[in-house]
Formats: sequence, structure tokens, C-alpha cells
Amino acid sequence: MHEKRTPDCAEEFTSSEMSALAHLYRGEVYRSTIWRTRLDTTTNWAVVTLGVALSISFASPDASPLPLLLVGILIFLFLTLEARRYRYFNVWRARARWMETHFYAPMLVDGNLHTEENWQQVLADDYIRPKHHIGFGTAMARRVRRNYLWILLIQMTAYIGKLMIHPTSATSWDEFITRADIGPVPGELLLVVGALYCAAWTFMAFWVTGTDARKAASRGSGGAMG
Repeated sequence: MHEKRTPDCAEEFTSSEMSALAHLYRGEVYRSTIWRTRLDTTTNWAVVTLGVALSISFASPDASPLPLLLVGILIFLFLTLEARRYRYFNVWRARARWMETHFYAPMLVDGNLHTEENWQQVLADDYIRPKHHIGFGTAMARRVRRNYLWILLIQMTAYIGKLMIHPTSATSWDEFITRADIGPVPGELLLVVGALYCAAWTFMAFWVTGTDARKAASRGSGGAMG
């Protein structure tokens, strides 16, 4: 059982320490804002490149649907870059949120900082031994759930629509499959791989939703930061 801090205890926050915590919170919010802007940048890159691919593929009925497949490589690259940036963003966001829920909220409610719960030690440890709070896979899944699943669905819909209507409306399943052929690669293989690719990202989006819900419940009962 941790002893609660009292005003006559040497460990109680002084006015100077309270002021330092306020400045610390401002700094973490500023850093999280900067990294949030960087996340928006890579998302914009993905949207723009997809828009270019759409313009090229639908420029004429005879235009190739290949750009809609190749743009997927760039989108995946932007997703990996954004996941890396998100892991850093999450560090600053988690610290700011930790101070909001354990320092500012209790102060506003009843003035009791509940230091006996040792939340300040968790924050101090995170500064002494900084580390990412989530894995790379979780970061990618969160970005897919937030933005990239919709980008992927637009890409998939555009690709299927291109095969269906250009150069003329497909009149049979065989004709649709034949239009998906790329050189020696059969259309059946490309469509199956594409379906599995979309299904994998959709699964990750639902998986991380459940994982985050469990983490939120853990934090509500005194779990770790992040």
C-alpha cells in the first residue's frame, strides 16, 4: 500500500513543481501537435497519388488499369512511414493524456491528486526510460482504421469499376477476368491477391479496435500509459 502524499510531506508538490508540471504538459501538447501534422502530411500524399492514378486510368476507355495497382505500392509505403510517425506521436499524446487524467482532472474535481496511486512514478519512469508505447503493427492497424481503409476501398472500387466498364461494359465473367490479366500474370491471381490484401487490412482494423478497447479498460483500472 502506497502512502498518500500530505501537505506536510517532503514529497508533496510545491507551487514551483505544479508550475513545472504545467509547462511540461504544454510542451507535450506542442510536440504531439507537431507530429499530428506530420501524420496528415503522409495521408495527403496517399490521397494525391491515388487521385493521379485515377486520372490516368480513367483518362480514356483504352487507358490501362495498371496505375491503380501500382499506386498501391506507394500507398503501402506511405502507410509504413505514417505508422512510424504515429509511434512517436503516441508517446507525446500518451504523456499529455496521462497528465490530463491523473493531474488536471482530479485537481478540477476535488483537488485530490491521488498521488498514493503512484501515477507520477509511471510518468517519471517514462521520462527516465523513454520507449514506444505501441508496436509497429498496432500503429499500422490504427492508421488503416483511421484513414487508409477508406483509401484502399476507393482504390479497389475504382479498379473493379475500370475492369467492368472500359473499354466497353463487360458482358461476362470471363471477359472481366481477362481484362485483369497483366502480361503473364493471370487475372484470377491478381483478383485473389487483391481480395486477400483488402481482407487482411480490414481484419487489422477490427482487431485493433478490440485491442484498444481492452487497453482503455485497463487504463481505467490503473493500467499502464499509452
